[in-house]
Amino acid sequence: MMFILKTTLELGILYSFISLALFISYRILDIADLTTDGSFVLSMAVSVALAYHGHPVLGIVLGMLAGGCAGLITAVLQTKFKVPSIIAGIITSTGLYTINLMVMGYASQISLLKQVTVFGLLRNLGFGGNWYVAIFGLILLMLVIVLLRMFLSTRLGLSLRATGDNPAMVTASSINANRMIVIGLVLANMLTGISGALIGQFNKSADINAGSGIVVVGLACLIIGESCMHGRRSTTRNLLACFVGNIIYRLIYAIVLQTQFVNVQSLRLVTALIVAIAVAMPTIQENYRQRRMLRKETLC
Repeated sequence: MMFILKTTLELGILYSFISLALFISYRILDIADLTTDGSFVLSMAVSVALAYHGHPVLGIVLGMLAGGCAGLITAVLQTKFKVPSIIAGIITSTGLYTINLMVMGYASQISLLKQVTVFGLLRNLGFGGNWYVAIFGLILLMLVIVLLRMFLSTRLGLSLRATGDNPAMVTASSINANRMIVIGLVLANMLTGISGALIGQFNKSADINAGSGIVVVGLACLIIGESCMHGRRSTTRNLLACFVGNIIYRLIYAIVLQTQFVNVQSLRLVTALIVAIAVAMPTIQENYRQRRMLRKETLC
């Protein structure tokens, strides 16, 4: 049981950065950014490749920057060439498939056998005992959440939030909406890059198909977190919901695996069901709320 909780916490934390990225692109900018699948693998490939050559810390940094570059390409396609956001993301992800293969030495998978990773360095230093991955990841995640909260309260951050709410009003206020979109997509994919870089070194491998469906799962975790955290909506609450949703999703996934409720071949179906329920949850809650109010009015 302790192993399940430990693994759930570790994976939940490391994947939370993707939900934070989708919070910026999907919730704030109202853009369906499909670059996430490609930028996740790109950052993972860069991180593992550099760790393979003895530079694990540099791999995390450059993996994050590589993700940001992928977001920049999508943003330029969308703002400069007026390509629809979904198509721009698909174009970038498709092109990144070849780029990712190039980074991985034209192999579909690269592994770290005896090479040192960031997590190996922490373990050798005796940091956090057996919980070194979770503690390091949680510290980094909380730092990112605090910095994001501070950024979104600045003038630039408020302009970014306003761009997603009402682009016409932002333009009328002499704010460059296209520039806000570029900043938002670059920032979102940098967060995805952090996740990909960390997970690559955590798993000691990079796989060309690792990003398949990652945007759907990340969005589902975001919605799960928002559904579970009731109360008045605030930026802080929404950011923390990214973490809570990932923990709940990974816990459900771990329980299904541990109890062998379904076989391994059916895990894709289980994932699809969890995602479908998570996405439909806001509608289900709203319908339940309306029926409850209608029942009260009928009784009165």
